[in-house]
Amino acid sequence: MRKSYFPSSASLSGKSGGALVRRRALLGTAVLIALVALAGLLAYVTRDNRSDSNLPSSAASSPGPARSTATSPPSAPAAQHPESLPGPPDTHDPIAFAKAAAVALWSYDTRKYSQPELVAAFHRWLTTESQYVDADSVERLVPSPVMWGRMADSGQFATATAAEAHFPESFTRALQADPGAITQAYVYAVTVTGKQTIAWNGAPEGGAEDRSATLALQCRPDRPCALVGVMPSVAP
Repeated sequence: MRKSYFPSSASLSGKSGGALVRRRALLGTAVLIALVALAGLLAYVTRDNRSDSNLPSSAASSPGPARSTATSPPSAPAAQHPESLPGPPDTHDPIAFAKAAAVALWSYDTRKYSQPELVAAFHRWLTTESQYVDADSVERLVPSPVMWGRMADSGQFATATAAEAHFPESFTRALQADPGAITQAYVYAVTVTGKQTIAWNGAPEGGAEDRSATLALQCRPDRPCALVGVMPSVAP
């Protein structure tokens, strides 16, 4: 079975070490804030008419801020984004957003768009708050232009599904530590598990493998959720 060309963290030698350290420190700070509280989460989930079965039991009685009608900054013109490229969902539910983001990050199609177009599409998922966003952690999941070209030669593509998503144990354990801290950044950590199926020309069935990732995402009361970054390791 042909293996995916998606790079591992070991392929980061070409990146600037100092920049990566700073970006990771910012992401770590944001997620640390996320891990100390879960106040207001139920408001987002119930406003999207979703079940609260994935929420920690102590969050079920926590009142949340009122949902605003404000929206995210306008996207780039549609002509610059092929319809097959993934777009972020308009939701205030961290669980739903994390599942959608994981599926997008685990999917690609070298037959329908270019590597720069996929990178640009992922930037549309990111929060616009520079003090929290870690774009590098997302871009590292996209093959380099050279590798993308090799994948395109065989028409490689991947589809994905997200079977389950939850708040990491470290998140729920910290619920009582400081319930108000979440209101500074509104950054949440969500671990998603699912499957990725890779195929290419002449092998439409391909092969499937389990995938998991812990995502940091921001869900402020006045705008839909946005991606902050992808954690370097999976939090159970």
